[in-house]
Formats: sequence, C-alpha cells, structure tokens
Amino acid sequence: MSRNKTISFFKKYHKWPSLALTFFVFLFAISGIVMNHRGLFSSVDVDRDYLGSEYQYVNWNKAAVKSAVKINGDTALIYGNIGVWKTTDNFKSFQDYNLGFKDGIDNRKIEKLIKLKSGEVFAGGLFGLFLQDSETEKWEQIDLPISEQRVVDLVEIKNQLYVLTRSHLLKRTELGFELVELPPSEDYDNKISLFKTLWEIHSGEAFGVVGKLFVDFIGLIFIFLCFSGLVYFFYPKWIKSLKQKGKTLKGKVQFLKFNLKWHNHFGNWLIVFLLLITLTGMFLRPPLLIAIATNRVAKIPFTHLDSSNPWFDQLRRIMYDEELDRILLATNERVYFTDDHFASAPISYAVQPPISVMGVNVFEKASTGNYIVGSFSGIFYWIPEKGLVFDYITKKPHVPVRTMGPPISAHPIAGYLKDSNGNEILFDYNLGAGNLSSNSGFSQMPMMIQDSPMSLWNLCLEIHTGRIYQYIFGRFYILFVPLAGISILWILITGFILYRKQKKRKRLNFIYSNIQYVI
Repeated sequence: MSRNKTISFFKKYHKWPSLALTFFVFLFAISGIVMNHRGLFSSVDVDRDYLGSEYQYVNWNKAAVKSAVKINGDTALIYGNIGVWKTTDNFKSFQDYNLGFKDGIDNRKIEKLIKLKSGEVFAGGLFGLFLQDSETEKWEQIDLPISEQRVVDLVEIKNQLYVLTRSHLLKRTELGFELVELPPSEDYDNKISLFKTLWEIHSGEAFGVVGKLFVDFIGLIFIFLCFSGLVYFFYPKWIKSLKQKGKTLKGKVQFLKFNLKWHNHFGNWLIVFLLLITLTGMFLRPPLLIAIATNRVAKIPFTHLDSSNPWFDQLRRIMYDEELDRILLATNERVYFTDDHFASAPISYAVQPPISVMGVNVFEKASTGNYIVGSFSGIFYWIPEKGLVFDYITKKPHVPVRTMGPPISAHPIAGYLKDSNGNEILFDYNLGAGNLSSNSGFSQMPMMIQDSPMSLWNLCLEIHTGRIYQYIFGRFYILFVPLAGISILWILITGFILYRKQKKRKRLNFIYSNIQYVI
C-alpha cells in the first residue's frame, strides 16, 4: 500500500468511528468526572420522572430499603437508599424522619441503623455516623478519628457501640471513638484484588487527590478531542460556504489550524494515559470483568493501594453472637470469626455462603450459631459449624454452580426485615418487597417515598457503566462498554498513527525540497 493510500485509510477509519462515538465518549468523560467527586455533587439530585421505567421506585425496589429497627411496639424506623422513615402502625404508614441530614438523597443513604440498650439511636451511612437527638429527633453528625467517613455497619457488643467502615473498626469509649486493632487473618497474602487495582487506576484514586485530578484532566482531554474533532469535520465545509459568498476567512482559518494543532498535540502527548484509562475501564464491567473477578495481584508500591492495613477496603458487615461470645466479620469475599475479640488472627470459616463482589446486604442472626446472609448472589441460611448452606427462598441445600454470566443471581437481595407480627420481608433489588412468611405481602410504597429522587452521582454511574443504554440496545447493553472500549482504542491508535505518518511525510517533503534547492 502506498504512503498516500495508507494515510487515506487511517483518515477514513479514524474519522467515521469517532463521529459515531463522540456523544458516548463525551458522556463517559462527564460522568467519570462527577463520579470522582461524590461528596462535591452529593446535594444534586435528578427527578426520576425524567428517567425511564427501569429507574422508577416500585414496590420498594432499587435498594430503597436495607432493613428496619424496632423502637417499641409497632413503632419502627425503616431505612435504606430512601433515608429514614418512621412507622407507628407496623409499616402501614410512614413519616419523614430525615431532619438534620444535608440536602441531597446521597446524604440520606443509610447502611445501618441501631438502637442501643441505653436508648440512643445511631445511623451510619455514606457520609458518616449520626446520633439522633432524643428531644428534637434531629440527626447530628459524630466526628470519627479517621479520614474514611463511609460507615457500613454498626453493632453493640457488651454495651459498647462498634462502628465499621470499609477499612476500619472503631469502638466507642468515654473519651470518644478509638481504633480497634484488627490483626491480619490467617489467610492474608498481602495482595489485593485485580478488580480493585484496575478500579483505582481508572479513577486515579490509587495516587490520591493528585491522581484523581489528573484523571479528571484526562477526562477533559477526551471532551476536547471530541469537540475539536467535530470542529475539524464541520468547519471546513462552513469555511468553503463562506468563501463562495466572498466572506472574510482569515480568523476562521487560523482557528481551524489552532484547533487541529492541539487536537493532534494532546492526542500525541497523552496517548499512553488515554489508552490506559480506556483499557482499565473496559475490565470494570461484564463480560471482561468475569475474567478478572477472582484474580489477586501484588499491591502497587507507593500508591493508595499499598496500605499496611490488611483489611483495607474489604470490610462490609459485622455481627455479634452473644451466646457464643463470637464476633463475625464479613468482607467482600469471605466471613471470618473471632472468639477472643481480635486478640488473635480472625479465622475464615471452612464453608462459606455465596457472597457477591458488591458486598453483603443482609447479615442477620437466625439463632445461636445460625445466620442469614444475603447479597446480589442470593439469600442463604448458613450453619457454619456443620458446613451447611441452604437457599433461604427454596429451602433446598445450596449447590454451587460456576457460570460465565454476570455475578448476579435471579434474586439479587438488597434488604430484609421482620415486622411486629414476625413476618419476614425480603427486598429483591429488581422486584421489591416480598413476604416470605405469608401471602399478605407488604405495605404499598407511599407516593411521597416513591417520588424520592436519584442522586446525580448514581445517574452518572448508570451512564458510565452503560446500563442506561439498555433502552437502546436491550439486553445486549452489557456489551456496550467492551465494544465501545475497543472502538475508542481503535480511534486513539489510528489517530496517533495518522499524526505520526503525516508528520513524517511533512518532514520528508521539507528535506526533499531543501535537497532540490541545493541541487
């Protein structure tokens, strides 16, 4: 193939895929920047009326409810992604109970609510720990002695409150909260999941605030490349039209040259980072995610991942079995126990219930030594001492099955509670509330709760992961991210090669002209 034909080929197959994906790349970049700064955008919500049916609350679905805490009699507090709501008639009617939380539904997302034996009520959520004022019923934030503020669970052990974040366990004392030293588990290998590694490289979090800001910058470069590419496609036609009308073109031609110059320069100078962000993003969604989901790798030195904390970003739930004086600790992979309150290494149970990589959503004690464990992998009745696991819905023994599909079961479990009559209410992420004890069902979701908005961050997550495109592609939307990623890699590579070849041709032409001049 001649040089001119080669350049023509790369021009053609750089231009048309770019035009087809420009809108999607722009959305990838904008949504990624927002997702990198959840706290900054936590007060911004989106009305669900502007979104499709897939994003509407129906029958307490979409993790609207995690669980509930009984206050006394028929009075209870129900909580989850909708915040906290009070019911005084066994979940028949509800009152808003979110006084004190900041604006924005993200600031009301509660992971755990607990009433202590002392009567104090605490709530732990996305942005910290809160104590309710018994007189004003207002939630007041409690300062924790760590930078990590996301609380995932609360438990009372021997009249002391314990607070679990994704990386730390804290104990409440008379002087405030202090860290509990968690020794490494017996199977600790000082490695980290490949998924977590790619996630933090993709977001820049592995390199701290500077890393996140640099990835934001790369996102802005993607936006600039989209915009400047459109300019280069449409602008020459407009200039040609103006030329035919006898208009002045000098400023417009200079802008076009300036636009092309920086389109080429940024694409050339930052090609490695543009490729890296694209490649890592492709493996954070199925089906490519399946290939790396169970892999563990060494920690990258001198990064946020290279933590001396053996439980870094692994903790999800904690439970105390009072009769056994045993603490159970659920991570994103396994469940451990300690009978000496972490004086020695926590021990992993030999037989484990299925746990989703997205974490445990239900972690309840059924009776002494018997537990209910629910996640997006389903819900199970677990008897660890006997090595038995039963499907809690079918009541049949669980038979592990290896599949190559998405790591989500037919019943992704988001929450669980018992009402005053002892009825067990299960909250399926997709289907919503279902009564396991009878056919009486659960209360209809009130309109005031059903109208709860979606946070801007969550909307950006739907965009960034490609889930929002199921309206366009149907069930094949799951292939959007890997196919879009491959296309973006092709666009970047062809653009880089095209720029290099054109630059080389200009240099050769310049040399040839000088030789001709000398001769």
